[in-house]
Amino acid sequence: MTSVLLFAGSVRRGAFSRRLAAAAGLAVARHGGKSTMVDLADYEAPLYNADIEDSDGIPQGVLDFRRLVATHDALCLATPEYNGGMTPILLNMFCWASRPSPTDDFGAVFQGKPVALMASSPGRLGGVRVIPRLRNAVCELGMVPVPGFASIGNAAQAFSDNGELSDKQQVQGLNALIQRLVTHAG
Repeated sequence: MTSVLLFAGSVRRGAFSRRLAAAAGLAVARHGGKSTMVDLADYEAPLYNADIEDSDGIPQGVLDFRRLVATHDALCLATPEYNGGMTPILLNMFCWASRPSPTDDFGAVFQGKPVALMASSPGRLGGVRVIPRLRNAVCELGMVPVPGFASIGNAAQAFSDNGELSDKQQVQGLNALIQRLVTHAG
C-alpha cells in the first residue's frame, strides 16, 4: 500500500491549504493508499542559519520531519502563495530538511520522492502563480513532481462540510492528480 505524507505550507488555523491537503488524503484512500497528514508547526525549526546548524546541529523537529519524509513513499503538499511565492514556513522547512544530518541514515530525504503539488487561495486564481516556483524548488531538492497540479480558487466556498471539494471538476482534477501520485509511487 502506497504511503503518502500530506502537509500544508500554512500553519494558520483554518488555512485553505490544510483543507486541501485533507481532501487529498481522502483521495489517497479512494485510490488504495494510506496517508499521514502533518502540521509543519509541530516540527520546530528556527529560521535557517548555518551558524545555528554548526553550533547546535539540526533541530529535533527537523530530524523528526526528515524521518517522516523518509518513511513515506510519496509527498503531497498544498500551499497558499505569498506574493506569488512559497510561504516562509515551507521554504524554511525545505532549507533545514535538505541538510545532511550526521545523526540519521536518511541522506538526501527528498531525492527521487514523488510529489503532488497543490495550491489554494481565497481569490479566483487559486494560488496558481506559486506552482511553477514550487515545482522548480522541489525539483532542485531532487523530488519528482507528478504531472499536473491542483489549484483551488475561491477556496472559502470550495469545500463541503465533510471536507471534500464541492465542485465536481475540482474533485475530478484532484482525484486524477492523486491517482497519478499513488500509481507513480507504488
